[in-house]
This record gives sequence, structure tokens and C-alpha cells, in this order.
Amino acid sequence: MQTIAHLANKVFKRYPEKLAVKDKYRGITYKELQKRSYQLYAALRSAGVEKGDRIGILMSNRLEHVELDLGVSFGGFIKVPVNYRLHPKEVEFILENAEVKVLIGEEEYLNAIDTDSQKIFIGNDYEEWLMSQESVEPEIATEEDDLFAIMYTSGTTGRPKGVMVTHRNMVSSALSLALACEITPDDVAGHVAPLTHGSNPLSHISWLFGLTQIVFDKFEPAEFLNDMEKEKVTFIFMVPTMVNLMIQNPDFDPKKLANIKSINMAGSPIAASKLKQAIEKAGPIFIETYGQVEAPMTITVMPRNELANRLESCGAAGPFVEMKIVDDEGAALPHGKIGEIICKGPLVMKGYWRNEPATNEALRDGWLYTGDLGWTDENGYLHIVDRKKDVIISGGLNIYPREIEEVLNKHDGIKETSVVGMPHEKWGEAVIAYCVLNEGAHVEPEELLELCKNNLASFKKPKEIHIVKELPKSSYGKILKRELKAIYGSVTT
Repeated sequence: MQTIAHLANKVFKRYPEKLAVKDKYRGITYKELQKRSYQLYAALRSAGVEKGDRIGILMSNRLEHVELDLGVSFGGFIKVPVNYRLHPKEVEFILENAEVKVLIGEEEYLNAIDTDSQKIFIGNDYEEWLMSQESVEPEIATEEDDLFAIMYTSGTTGRPKGVMVTHRNMVSSALSLALACEITPDDVAGHVAPLTHGSNPLSHISWLFGLTQIVFDKFEPAEFLNDMEKEKVTFIFMVPTMVNLMIQNPDFDPKKLANIKSINMAGSPIAASKLKQAIEKAGPIFIETYGQVEAPMTITVMPRNELANRLESCGAAGPFVEMKIVDDEGAALPHGKIGEIICKGPLVMKGYWRNEPATNEALRDGWLYTGDLGWTDENGYLHIVDRKKDVIISGGLNIYPREIEEVLNKHDGIKETSVVGMPHEKWGEAVIAYCVLNEGAHVEPEELLELCKNNLASFKKPKEIHIVKELPKSSYGKILKRELKAIYGSVTT
């Protein structure tokens, strides 16, 4: 297995005149990308950056993300991608924790940050910095087990942790995704999810096939469909929230997806009822993958030709991972039994950056303990139940919020929902549901309680159901149950 730099050098030579990457500002060929990547490597070296030093990236989706991936790869530098939607204090914590030497990004975001890192502003500053250097092919200083990136978790349970991702991890993920998305050299990759995280693994498929990448800087459902049709995008990564917004949009036109071969959904669970609706409206174009930052994207894979018949599963183990379900003592459980999902293989991270306790908790005997609960059927297909920390214990019984969410999502008026456990004097915890309605829908909580009564055991029914305008989410679209509890407090009755 080779590094991203080795793979990129091959496509540079093979497809020099092919469009490599395009955003709303411009497009560049592979020959131009090669020149700029080499200049970027040289510019970083001239700034005193050495192998193993960290390069911070803080900007919206744009072409420069792609060339930065390559510039850092040639030198064995380590990128630290940061979501620009984070609060400046959150960004500053990440930069300090990673000891970032150079920070590259858009001026409006960099100016809000107090840091000792050298700042390079995207635009004239960045272009002059690159063009001051010669474009000479560097001797690749990177090996496959060297770090490619430190990618910080979304911090849903506290301070974010820096996940150490190697070149081997990213190439393994790209190979898995290429198989899952049925990629050929004629495909066109689209990016609308953040290139700092979710969409980045798809970018590296390009170094395997010499693909064209189209970078979108925002997601507005109707406009986005028009843009995908115009650019002839054939595959893209989208979080379930995006898919749901796209499908539910009154102006949704499935004809605009005529070029799409596959939409890879991952990042958070999607209710089976919503997934069924998406397939019915858009056709069999969705594939589902399950992964974590700690094991990028493809712990399991559900191909598009199987998804409609297995709506409640997220697929079977991917080609570069071994997976099993274990109990609290780490013993393997048989099919049908709920336990923690663990995995190992070239997909799994090296550990958490300068956080030995967290590393030792997550990585045991070569296995990554995901913190997710699930079970497998007799064919090895994984069914995720919930996050281990989100299990509600009421009256001594385990209740899995996702099971209740699946029932609530069956109602046509429900856009999205989240179920949490709130402290209760008698039962320990009580099941409380928060629901967001579709535009124009009118649904009473009593109607939803009746739906739960008809589909769930008595002890699983929510004690209360609240209709709310929105659910708190991370900058990556994940519902923050911790914040949900903080916002709404405790049980009212």
C-alpha cells in the first residue's frame, strides 16, 4: 500500500490535461495541480515546516483543500483540518492542542482566532506565497504508517480528541469507498459535506482513478440539485440530514439526479422510514456506510442494490476491517445479541493525539472499541442499536432510544426526532422524546404517544413528547443529545 503522495504522482503523469478539481472560483488540470502541490510543499518548507509538523486548515469548502492534502503528503507534514463553523474558542483549543505551526485559511475565520501559529490567508497572500516557489518534484518523505492528519472529534461528550489518521488509514478508506460506490475512471466526485471531515475520504479516490472533483461551498437543496446536474456529478457523500432535506424539498426533481450513480450516506443514523421514502423518490442510488473518525467511513458497507431490502441495517464488514460484537468483558457474542461493536484492520486509527488514557480505552489488543451498540444477523449484516452512553435505564431495564425514534419517524408529519433519558425520582430515568415537524404539519403529542403505544412495549413508551422547532446539532449535522438535555432540563411530570 502506498501513500497519498505516491498515488498522486501517478495520476499527475497519466492525466496531465484532465480537469482535476473545480470550485465556484476556478478549475485546474492535473498538470496545474501538480505544479501547485509542489510549490505548496516548497512554500511550507521555506516557512520552516519539517516532517511531523502540524498544518492547520480553517476554511469553507474550496479547491485549496485538495492541493493542501497533497502538499502536506509530499513532506510528511500532518494536516489539522478544522471546521470553520466552530466557535473561535473551540478552534483555539484545537490549534493549541495540536501545536499547529502554520494556519492556512480564509481571512474572516483566521482573524477571529488568537494563535501563535503563522497565518497564511487564502487569496492573494496564499497565491503569492505559492508562486514565490519553484515547482520541483520533491523526494517523497512519507511512509504509509506516517500520520496524514489529526482529525478532531465533534466533542459531543466534552473536549474534542485528536484522532491520529495515517496514510494507510486513508488509502484503505478510499479503496473501500471506491468498491462500494462502483467507481470507474469516468466518474465525477462531488463535495458538499465538509472537506475537513466527512467528504475528505471521497477526495482520495481521485488518486486511484484520476477523477474530476467538483467542490460545492454550500448546501441549499434546490440550488444544489441544479449544480449537481450541471457539473455531471456521479457520486457524492451526504449526511442523512442533507438527504432528508433534499428529498423533502417541495421543488425536488429526481430527473436532476440522472447522472448520479451513488450517494454515500454516513455520519449519523437515518430512520428506516425516511430511507425508504428517499429510495422511492430518487431510486436505488444510495449506499450506506458506517464508520467513525477513528475508522474512516467503511467499518461496514451496504451496496445500493441491497439497501432497499435491508433498510434497518448499515451493511456487512468492509473489505479492510474485521468486526465483531462483544459484551462488557470483551467476549464475542453470537448473532442476534446486542453488544459493543469493535473492529480492527488497516482502517483503524493510530490513537488519540497526546491522550494516552483515551487511546488505551479505545484501542485494546489491536481492536477499536467504537462505543456503539449493535447486533449482527446470521449473514453478518450489522444493525446499530445506539451509542453505549445513550442507553436509557428505566426501572432497571435497558431502553434503546433509536428504537423509539424509528417508531416516531414513521409518522408523516415528523421531520426528525431525538429520544433521551431524563433523571426521574422513581424510575431512575424517564424516556422523553423531542420532535421537529415537517413544514405545514400539525401533530399533537397525544397522537405520537398513541403511535408509540401501538408499536412499543409499555416500558419503552415516552413519558413525555415535546414538539420543538429544532434540535441542537454539531457543525457536522449530528444531534447533540447532551445539549438537548441541557436545554430542556428535566421531566415536567
